[in-house]
Amino acid sequence: MHQDTTADVPATARGAVAIITNRRGELLLHLRDNLPGVIAWPDHWSLLGGGCDPGEAPARAIVRELGEEAGLEADGLTELFESRDEHGSGQLITFFAGTWDGNENALPLSEGVRLQFFAPERLSILTIPPFIRDGIHRYLAARSA
Repeated sequence: MHQDTTADVPATARGAVAIITNRRGELLLHLRDNLPGVIAWPDHWSLLGGGCDPGEAPARAIVRELGEEAGLEADGLTELFESRDEHGSGQLITFFAGTWDGNENALPLSEGVRLQFFAPERLSILTIPPFIRDGIHRYLAARSA
């Protein structure tokens, strides 16, 4: 994710994150760097993604961010919904879903501490930003419906 500061962000600031699942239904999460005051949600498990560049559409931003952060090209990226990160960056975040079945430990991670697939039932023990947790629950509920 871009090094988004926790300072006031214009209401029009946008970002994009991706819920990436594998064939086992596990979700790929990203442990963010522990840089309080420098990035939003330090030392939290989150989704890969980041801020949109000026004039950049969220759909383009998510492809760019996945490539920049992890060298990852997800299959079937689909736009899901939007949610505002009220208590972190302040950005309006577009959630996407896609699939990828590779080895997360082999990805060239350029930001953050690590990537790991987690079964949905293990998410409750992780420290996840509230808007990300809500987005994941919303995605899982729609997927099981």
